[in-house]
Amino acid sequence: MTATRLHDSAAVSVVDYRCEAGPDDRPFVETHDRFSVAYVRRGSFGCRALGRCCELVAGSVLIGHPGDEYMCTHEHHAGGDECLSVQLSDVTADAIGGTARVWRCVALPPLPELVVAGEVAQAAVAQRSDVGLDEAALMFAARFVRATAPAERSRNEASARERRRAVEAALWIEAHADESVDLERLAQLSGLSAFHFLRQFARALGVTPHQYLVRTRVRRAARLLAQSDRAVTDIAYDTGFGDLSNFVRTFRRAAGASPRAFREAARSRRKIVQARTPGGAAV
Repeated sequence: MTATRLHDSAAVSVVDYRCEAGPDDRPFVETHDRFSVAYVRRGSFGCRALGRCCELVAGSVLIGHPGDEYMCTHEHHAGGDECLSVQLSDVTADAIGGTARVWRCVALPPLPELVVAGEVAQAAVAQRSDVGLDEAALMFAARFVRATAPAERSRNEASARERRRAVEAALWIEAHADESVDLERLAQLSGLSAFHFLRQFARALGVTPHQYLVRTRVRRAARLLAQSDRAVTDIAYDTGFGDLSNFVRTFRRAAGASPRAFREAARSRRKIVQARTPGGAAV
């Protein structure tokens, strides 16, 4: 078993597990350290816990409650398995909700709403989404609770206080978009837990904080590409993107064209406008 920690904060950790165990490997007892929701990305394995025996396949979800023992078995599959595990602090799990019975259901079959949420998290891992990995992880855990206990959740409109707090956070993101900004820091500035901040921001503004951050960076990059001759690499770093490949991929997803193609198209349109304007002045 190899474990790669992809994200780690006080509120939530994300770990990539890859297991090559097969029918000839002897299972052993393990203990869940934290509340956890693990999305099975590939392969299959069995789980024995709390008097239950479950078989998990791709798309299934393994649930963990702190202190509970479990045993993974591999008698039915020799190809190994891969899981993306979302591990929550006690505070975050309490904020997300769900009864002890929900968190002790051991496993769930592939449910449409959880498969979609799991793939969003996978896209965040691969940096092919403008949703942050911590955000995708929290949304996946919250989706699990809603899917398991739908009567415990109701969707309401954001209150005036929530809207004001979300706007203030958005203005802060706007002013610091070229810096390293993460969910934990934004939540601390707002005086909320990461989960409550994410939920309130998304409910008030219709996007997650990381989506707003990425779109702010893309918007600024588009302005610089259209209005300046600065190098694409310089624009990428100056607008907050960590590397050029990430910038190109993100910009193409948003604009439907590479940064260079967007610049060429923008300049062509500007030349047409200048040619049609008295004196050739840009408008």
